[in-house]
Amino acid sequence: MRILIVLDPLESIKTYKDSTYAIMMAAAARGHSIVVCEVPQLWLADGHVWADASALTLTGPQLGDPGHDPHDWYRCAESVTSRLSDFDAVLMRKDPPFDQEYVYATWLLEHGKREGAKVFNDPKAIRDHGEKYSIAEFAQFTAPTIVTRDPVKLRAFAEHHGEAVFKLLDGMGGASIFRARSDDPNLSVIIETLNQFGARSVMAQRYLPAIAEGDKRVLLIGGQVVPYALARVPKAGEARGNLAAGGTGRAQPLSARDREIAEWLAPRLWARGLFLVGLDVIGDSLTEINVTSPTCFREIADQTGFDVAALFLESLEREAVRIV
Repeated sequence: MRILIVLDPLESIKTYKDSTYAIMMAAAARGHSIVVCEVPQLWLADGHVWADASALTLTGPQLGDPGHDPHDWYRCAESVTSRLSDFDAVLMRKDPPFDQEYVYATWLLEHGKREGAKVFNDPKAIRDHGEKYSIAEFAQFTAPTIVTRDPVKLRAFAEHHGEAVFKLLDGMGGASIFRARSDDPNLSVIIETLNQFGARSVMAQRYLPAIAEGDKRVLLIGGQVVPYALARVPKAGEARGNLAAGGTGRAQPLSARDREIAEWLAPRLWARGLFLVGLDVIGDSLTEINVTSPTCFREIADQTGFDVAALFLESLEREAVRIV
């Protein structure tokens, strides 16, 4: 297959942990051609969507081999303009923030899909599933949650539950997440800072003490459940488990509750075009559904030996052939 990967700048990729790099390695190992571009290199003209994309070659030694250089691991050819539908598969691996430019990118990808491009995840499905808000549809698996622009309701929620976590709906990587008790003297400041006196919507969730055991990332690929989760355990004195916020990743088998949630959601989300999904589960509660550029392939593979990237490629090959 000839696979186009839409991603962030190559020089920003940390090969020791990046899931997109793991996908590239698995694709190369299976004989596929890798072509890359960034979002600004997608464009529309004459009713068609085009990509100014470069063939990418991984230069050895690869990750895990002696002599691997994390700063010198690829070579790119000159960019060539191609129709999006000319590729066998298009992977959207651009990281958040999910801002207006991200939305425009999904419009282009969706247009390409109408012309026959095979895009994973489905661009419309990405737009329709806000990574924090989309849990609202599956309240049977979540802790008590409220989304509102009303600061009075946010305070009342914290007072009712005793302790709450506040977050912006478009936040990422653990940024701007606050934990506060109902008697916290900074509660009003936290709400004002996030809510901007009623100008921005805020999500509040009942605080889950099980965060001490990790914020678990559970991966779904093509409707299948990866049997291991990565528990991102907060560092001392921290309430966020995100790796970007200093959490430590610990791979572990899925609990019975993890599997219950994942197996219920996997076929439903895949039917909507969400090929790769990262569920966030704290204790027994679903807290987020990540669909833009889910990660944790490397950590799970390194600690358990389960090759997540190989499963991804096997599923992608099967699906790319199925779609006509």
